[in-house]
Amino acid sequence: MNRVSIIIYITVAILLFLLISHSPKKTPDHRHRRLHLRSNFTFDPSHNRRHNHHEAVPFDPLVADIERRREDRQWEKQYVEEHHPEMAAHLRESAPGEESQPEWEDFANAEDYINDDNRFNVTDRLTLLFPKIDIDPHDDFVTVDELTEWNLQQAERETLHRTRRELETHDKNHDGLISFSEYEPPSWIRNSDNNSFGYDMGWWKIEHFNASDADGDGLLNLAEFNDFLHPADSKNPKLLHWLCEEEIRERDSDKDGKINFNEFFHGLFDMVRNFDENHNSSHHLEDSRDGPARNLFKVLDKDNDGYLSDEELLPIIGKIHPTEHYYAKQQAEYILQQADANKDGRLTLAEMINHPYVFYSAIFNEDDEDDYDLHDEFR
Repeated sequence: MNRVSIIIYITVAILLFLLISHSPKKTPDHRHRRLHLRSNFTFDPSHNRRHNHHEAVPFDPLVADIERRREDRQWEKQYVEEHHPEMAAHLRESAPGEESQPEWEDFANAEDYINDDNRFNVTDRLTLLFPKIDIDPHDDFVTVDELTEWNLQQAERETLHRTRRELETHDKNHDGLISFSEYEPPSWIRNSDNNSFGYDMGWWKIEHFNASDADGDGLLNLAEFNDFLHPADSKNPKLLHWLCEEEIRERDSDKDGKINFNEFFHGLFDMVRNFDENHNSSHHLEDSRDGPARNLFKVLDKDNDGYLSDEELLPIIGKIHPTEHYYAKQQAEYILQQADANKDGRLTLAEMINHPYVFYSAIFNEDDEDDYDLHDEFR
């Protein structure tokens, strides 16, 4: 082999080595999937009123902000149609068939943005967000508690945004407060029979309003109105008692004002058991439901009269109506399960970067649902 051939051979070998060593490592988690923004906005009466349907909270505040802006556009359109039908009719007459076009263009442009690696790179986003999550303690690891707190903050921000928007809808005199006379049931309640969708006018009774009025001034400020709309997350004891009373009213088939064992067993016990099983996967109750149900009923029945009062339901109301903290922890546990490569119960930045779409899985295209969407319990 002559000298020139040797030089060429060595040069080619070096080039091949450099190409191989610098080529990106491909893993299943890095397969390209087009992200689709969601809209959690709905006028479906069952939405977020019951614990068996819950939307996953966007992990990234930037994505959440884009989705909120999209949602606000839908809300503004619905608000005009509900409260100013004459204005809506005028807009339709002036631009028939075109009023939704700008809205769709904004939505499409936003999706193009989050799918452009140069403008929205998930690795860069995770690198930016990691130190904001890793705060208690700040040790270059993210635990399930830190993830839970992060998810909870995102959920509370989203909830308060919607509450503020809802307050604007009902605040007729624009004083930033809601009186009972200002708050009226939405059209789907007014135009339906009392038991449609499993809801009745009890949600709009004065008892609910008064229980939410923590300072007793007859008006609901933003925080009180937020509690009114989301009583399970409230720290207001009056409102939690109202929630217990509503459970009794709903489950009390013989209308004696209390819950007997049969009413508890056939209504509430499965909710409590499902909560415990979802909350702690290592906790399994006996196959027989009757024994555990009687044991729990006995523990709750403090006065041993064979009935559960609203006061006695209080210890399990958070299991009947799970809080945002419960869902935030579920979401955190799922993320940790998927991304914790060495199974040490915590995440490094490298593990997060190596599993980026676990954190953005809630906004994958529906076609990719089997591989990437969060489990049904987050929906």
